[in-house]
Amino acid sequence: MSQCMEIDGSVLEGGGQILRNSISLSAILGIPVRVMNIRAKRSKPGLAAQHLKGIQLVAEMCRAKLKGASIGSTDVEFIPGKLRGGHYVADTQTAGSISLLLQVALPCALMADGPVTLDLKGGTNADMAPQIDYMCVVLRPLLLKFKVDFSWKIHRRGYFPRGGGHVTFDIKPVRQLHGVDMTDQGVVKCVQGWSFVAGRLPIKMAYQMSDGARSELTNLPNVNIQTYKEDQNMAPDNCNGIVLACETSTGCVLGGDALGRRGAEPYALGRCAAADVTAALRCGACLDKHAQDQMIIYMLLSEGRSAVKCGEVTLHTRTAIYIAELIAKVKFTIKDEGEANIIECVGLGLINKNVPL
Repeated sequence: MSQCMEIDGSVLEGGGQILRNSISLSAILGIPVRVMNIRAKRSKPGLAAQHLKGIQLVAEMCRAKLKGASIGSTDVEFIPGKLRGGHYVADTQTAGSISLLLQVALPCALMADGPVTLDLKGGTNADMAPQIDYMCVVLRPLLLKFKVDFSWKIHRRGYFPRGGGHVTFDIKPVRQLHGVDMTDQGVVKCVQGWSFVAGRLPIKMAYQMSDGARSELTNLPNVNIQTYKEDQNMAPDNCNGIVLACETSTGCVLGGDALGRRGAEPYALGRCAAADVTAALRCGACLDKHAQDQMIIYMLLSEGRSAVKCGEVTLHTRTAIYIAELIAKVKFTIKDEGEANIIECVGLGLINKNVPL
């Protein structure tokens, strides 16, 4: 087998993000990798279903040679081939996060030799991962700044513990990503929100989450939170949650979300989601704490300088930067701006020669 770059999966955040970013960059840059000590800092180390399906999905997209890909494995070798367009299916067969499947596959699809359709199945609204609505209403507008786009269709919602969600994404490859400057927050234009319940849960819980969010957003203009119960055909199982998206005059989108769990009071969930938004606004950030780490791979692939302003740099973001510098040899800097930080790099300017000028 080809000589693999060895990556220690126990460093920094020590979770699934190291694996996802390593596999994405391996496929895009054509660099074989061996990821060891996978998820070493988790209570159940090794590959869970969503991690396994994520790397198998990317392996199929680039016809990779894959070794060690099984549930519980802590050591995986990935030797990539050429990224190809096509129709790909990944099913965690659990409530494993569809958003995390998209996270590993989307950058790869952008560098494929043709359009990519992803049929992803699992959890649409899962704990310890962005809700699918966040990916579509917060992350997508931010990626548009890099000239990255995707369309989506939610066929069915899937919640813990059964999953069963199904979302289709259509992605066109790009010739080159554009560097971004997201350092001017601007002023708030509006806040959109979606507060929902599903299954047997009463609609009053959605109103309580909405009320909690509004109590934190009283000083912001044009707050519009839709409150509803999911159709039973779309979402037969029990769940409740809220997603918020705050848009500013400079095109920044700051998000916050919360998901119901046993013992969690709905009003407090709404306040928690809104607090993420107001915290980002207070420090002048252009990204919320859940978006900052997801920007790193797009910054390193882009042409020219990219700079983004965020609040405290999270451990997830520092981990993403570590993997970016290790594999892609792109240097990131973090500049202290009081309560905020500016993350900056000069990207690779990678060109997808399959896409004409």
